[in-house]
Amino acid sequence: MTQRIGSAASLRRIAALATAVLATTVLSAGCGTGDATEGTGAAPSPSADPKAALLAAVPDEKDPAFRFTTIEGADKFDGVVDPAARGLELSMSEKSKDPEFTMGMTFRVIDEDIWMRVKITGMAGLQDMMKLPKRWMLLDRTKLDDASDVPVYQNADPANMAAVIRTAETVEDRGDGTYAGVADLTANADIRESFTTVDVDALGDAAKKVPFTAVVGPDGNLTSLTLQMPAAGKKKAMKVVAKYYDFGKAPKISAPTGAQVQKAPATAYEMLNG
Repeated sequence: MTQRIGSAASLRRIAALATAVLATTVLSAGCGTGDATEGTGAAPSPSADPKAALLAAVPDEKDPAFRFTTIEGADKFDGVVDPAARGLELSMSEKSKDPEFTMGMTFRVIDEDIWMRVKITGMAGLQDMMKLPKRWMLLDRTKLDDASDVPVYQNADPANMAAVIRTAETVEDRGDGTYAGVADLTANADIRESFTTVDVDALGDAAKKVPFTAVVGPDGNLTSLTLQMPAAGKKKAMKVVAKYYDFGKAPKISAPTGAQVQKAPATAYEMLNG
């Protein structure tokens, strides 16, 4: 569940595709297998306008660097946002069972510049065999078949929580920093495209009435928002969760330099372009 930092579905597809490519190459070569803590202090007082208060708690460009996590079914993304640098870091991983190894991918974005780092564990020598550097790789977006597959920095709200909250007709302040409302996931294209495993169209009318709860920490920052997704077809009901935390404690984002970085080789583009 993300804003356009590269759709979550696209990023997951890249990781899964890359893992499949690696697995196929290994087999054909006959290679052997070898929660966020909230701040302490007094809870926020009830607000006269709960919806406005909740929207005000969503991260914006004035906030310091912070971490975030989004969970949607089996998909999990972790990252850091640094509004002052217009910077974003996004990490994910995919596991291959046959052969058995794990591939982690991290994207770092500062304005229009983007770097990618790949880390393969569980099978010694596999990363070298695939000619994928262990350093940060500077990507050229013009060499990507679909540049929207990789992240861009849009704003300080990576999970698009403000857009979700705005669709609620009313928001209830339940006290102790807890809020509740009902979101309309059909309200606009950005929200429809925000989900990895949720088919908004398949939800039908239920997509217009998705309950959510949110928690605002004592520091006034949104710490979590949870959507209660209903069942649809063969899809079971599930929770979609976004967490924002470590405001002012997360590392600032800077461009990799020196021996940390190199230009992305052809093998990186082959992986990303599928």
